[in-house]
Amino acid sequence: MSKAADLLVLGAGIAGCSAALRAADLGVSVVLVAKDELGGSNTSWAQGGIIGLAPPEEGDSADLLAADIEAAGAGLCRPEAVRLLAEEGPKLCRAFLWERLGVPFDLGANGTPDPTAEAAHSARRIYHAKDATGLAIQTALSEAVRKHPNIQVREHLCLVDLITSPHHCVSPVRVYEPIRVHGAYLFDPATGEVEGALARRTLLATGGLGYLYLHTTNPPGATGDGLAAAYRASARIVNCEYLQFHPTTLYVPGKPRTLLTEALRGEGARLVNRKGERFMTKYAPEQLELAPRDVVSRAIFQEMAASGEPCAFLDLAPLAARLDLDEHFPTVMAACRAEGIDPHRQPIPVVPAAHYFCGGVLVDLDGRTSLPGLFAAGEVACTGLHGANRLASTSLLEGLVWGFRGAEAAARELAGALEPDPGDLAAWRTPETSKEMDPLLIDQDWGLIRSTLWNYAGIVRTKARLERAKADLHYLAHRMERFYHESTLSRELLELRSGILCARLILNAALQNPESRGCHYRVD
Repeated sequence: MSKAADLLVLGAGIAGCSAALRAADLGVSVVLVAKDELGGSNTSWAQGGIIGLAPPEEGDSADLLAADIEAAGAGLCRPEAVRLLAEEGPKLCRAFLWERLGVPFDLGANGTPDPTAEAAHSARRIYHAKDATGLAIQTALSEAVRKHPNIQVREHLCLVDLITSPHHCVSPVRVYEPIRVHGAYLFDPATGEVEGALARRTLLATGGLGYLYLHTTNPPGATGDGLAAAYRASARIVNCEYLQFHPTTLYVPGKPRTLLTEALRGEGARLVNRKGERFMTKYAPEQLELAPRDVVSRAIFQEMAASGEPCAFLDLAPLAARLDLDEHFPTVMAACRAEGIDPHRQPIPVVPAAHYFCGGVLVDLDGRTSLPGLFAAGEVACTGLHGANRLASTSLLEGLVWGFRGAEAAARELAGALEPDPGDLAAWRTPETSKEMDPLLIDQDWGLIRSTLWNYAGIVRTKARLERAKADLHYLAHRMERFYHESTLSRELLELRSGILCARLILNAALQNPESRGCHYRVD
């Protein structure tokens, strides 16, 4: 067991880095753990933007922003979380990201960030850096984290499990005590070793689980590691049925999906079928392409089902008439041209894809989970902000706000916190004999998980499909646990174990909720 840190932050996206920086500014000693290299998080993949402050002439307000969030959340948003983000979030975005860190948002004539529009927003309030906003934010955060003297960065380490009492206590008498988190077991793929990283407080910021779906905008590392670890530690988990699909990803047969930013539709791009007919007039005649993401995703899905076509199309002609597409959307244009598609001349083929997990580890307004000693922020957490469907560009801001608040709450608790006793907590024990797991078996199991969730727990769901999926994955889960305890640890094995557990959480929640709401849509 290592010497206990004041704060162990697991995950290095916007939530983890913001928490680490805020805690470090308060004098807290922080250990920040990244699964890949620092900067390789899901945050870097975010194209569209983050909610900032709209110019006064736009008539924006915290009340209007709150109303937009609640409308998108389909009646399931937590009112106090919505109010907190609406009042504090835009100011924090401007003060911390732009003024302190110098994130290079696109600026207007007055030298301040120039906001754009996005779907279901009532005002132009989205700060952006071309169409690579997440990368710009992550780069600035990573640089600040590396320079801070109170932060120790540790890269390429995988979360195995949270260290908890009494589960991992040496003394059996501790079984009568409440569960408390004391850090985490971390696996180093380079050495094959597992270490116990003790901490007086731990903050989960491990991101989402989009890779569990066959078609996704998420990177391969989004396998739900933190959610699975929290569940095994007995933390309260909620709203797992609400998995948001992004309506527009670039469709190229046989290749991973590439996100096409919401800002394209915010600036006027239109969804059409192969005949060039605009179809959102049938599904959302008032909001059209700017309807909430679940509405647009289902509309595309239904058009594809009715026509038998493998995709719909996004027509950028309305934008090209007044904007320099290469200037405003260089990432999108480069992705299209790499596939031989010229958006100036032809509509872009698009399909929906799994994008954002609205459920997670339940936290309060300060990021506290149901387990003492454990905080959570970002996509792994459920603050209640998103309800049944996330409003575009709220996720980065949520990670920032709850990263800050979790760090501040953890710092306050440290004043009277006892240091974990290494002698009372069990070090990781590697089995004397273990076998290498066949990579082909791992690939096969991932294929089953991803295709099962996409086909049976995707954009449109039924009880029969969900029950079939649950039965298929039930056997796989039991087999996986046996393999896990018999096999040599690897990153691939740990991710697969997390993925199976998280898939079952999604299926169980979807089966238990017969009501169609937001991005959980039951046709039966």
